[in-house]
Amino acid sequence: MTAHDRLDRPHRLVSVVGTGTMGQGIAQVALVAGHPVRLYDAVHGRARAAAESIAARLDRLVEKGRMSAEERAAAVARLEPAQALDELADAALVIEAVLERLDVKQQLFRDLEEIVADDCLLATNTSSLSVTAIGGALRLPGRFVGLHFFNPAPLLPLVEVVSGSATDVTAATRAYETARAWGKTPVACADTPGFLVNRIARPFYAEAFAVYEDQGADPATIDAVLRESGGFRMGAFELTDLIGQDVNEAVTRSVWEGFSQDVKFRPSLAQRRLVEAGHLGRKAGQGWYAYGEGEERPEPHTAPPADKPAYVVAEGDLGPARELLALIREAGIEVREEDEDNGTRLVLPGGGQLALADGQTSIEYRDVIYFDLALDYRKATRIALATAQDANQRTLSEAVGLFQALGKDVSVIGDVPGMIVARTVARLIDLAHDAVAKGVATEEDVDTAMRLGVNYPLGPIEWSRKLGKNWAYALLDDLHLRDPSGRYAPSLALYRHSYAPEKREASS
Repeated sequence: MTAHDRLDRPHRLVSVVGTGTMGQGIAQVALVAGHPVRLYDAVHGRARAAAESIAARLDRLVEKGRMSAEERAAAVARLEPAQALDELADAALVIEAVLERLDVKQQLFRDLEEIVADDCLLATNTSSLSVTAIGGALRLPGRFVGLHFFNPAPLLPLVEVVSGSATDVTAATRAYETARAWGKTPVACADTPGFLVNRIARPFYAEAFAVYEDQGADPATIDAVLRESGGFRMGAFELTDLIGQDVNEAVTRSVWEGFSQDVKFRPSLAQRRLVEAGHLGRKAGQGWYAYGEGEERPEPHTAPPADKPAYVVAEGDLGPARELLALIREAGIEVREEDEDNGTRLVLPGGGQLALADGQTSIEYRDVIYFDLALDYRKATRIALATAQDANQRTLSEAVGLFQALGKDVSVIGDVPGMIVARTVARLIDLAHDAVAKGVATEEDVDTAMRLGVNYPLGPIEWSRKLGKNWAYALLDDLHLRDPSGRYAPSLALYRHSYAPEKREASS
């Protein structure tokens, strides 16, 4: 890369078109990195107001000791509002953050091409439109790239660097290195509906909503299980209330339509009804939860105390739940072991069985209760149990008492195949492997994107390695038998991953 190509050099002018929350955030990032920044907005007066707002944010950084007064003064001196688009002529990089409409963005970049030099890098911050389609309107589409920041841009580290079908490798590399020079963590991905984060994250919301729609559990319980067993920072219901139901549903619908209404990305009818009712979440005072003054969050369902069983019989090592055996012993409960290949069941004193969620249902078997997947069974503070309506009450009581003896709260949910955490993680793993196989991104970038973009405790590929190469495929295959709509059909990529021979380490 030549010196002329390097956008990470602080003297190069960065221009931002669109001065809403995201535009201001991107401008602040470039400004703090040392660039002169020029703001433009089609609405008269907004660019100047945005410059004043950014200056006020820098004041707060000074107050918090994150920036010196001298650095703040120098940054403000580099910040300039523009009154006309042609004032961006000397920019080395132009990033747009305008209305999410294809025609609006295409016209903006056509106009910019008549103004800026041919070596100016043009970038869109779109989160839902095709980078290829926007760039297709340009005379030089090779210098066009997606730079998808996450809100708030000054705080969140992830930037998706999206290459459209016509994007030159040099342009993508310049964009990637620029984001990295600005202190961000860039990931490279191809132009696919939802890019990386919004494509792979859909099951986190969709499976929670599906369990609710099937009356398996209420929102508060599902959220608690995702947090306290799955290790997610927030549950799906509280997170979409924070994002905005209209915003989250629009992203889901965009990805669904981008994939030709593939059932794997189908939007939730329950969420659509919330949007239609104007229950958009925190900003509206009502979403899945109520946020009015004096409103209290509903408590998750938690089973009452039960006696712990005197012993359990372990059939096999419990696979991904093997850590439970040590915890049970530490709780003073005898563990009697029986050798069984791939065993994932505990037999209780009354003869009933506890099995790790596998995509099947309790009603199919005599006296079987399922328990959900946990990110870390030692650290988990809640475990979900799934049981048929006519479950043996002694078995249920012994199962509840067992996990309570391990220091866990217990939530009993309906007979939901795959339960809550297990089916969610399996689908995340499936979409991640599918994206990698289709060349959307590398395994490393997928995991980085999901950890930093949506704060997952593990990247899906990392989770796949932890759970075992066949775990997600087996669970989804069982789910697909019970719901043959195609929603849970394992991808060809996951099939190949599951049945590929183990890699052998090179001999010394």
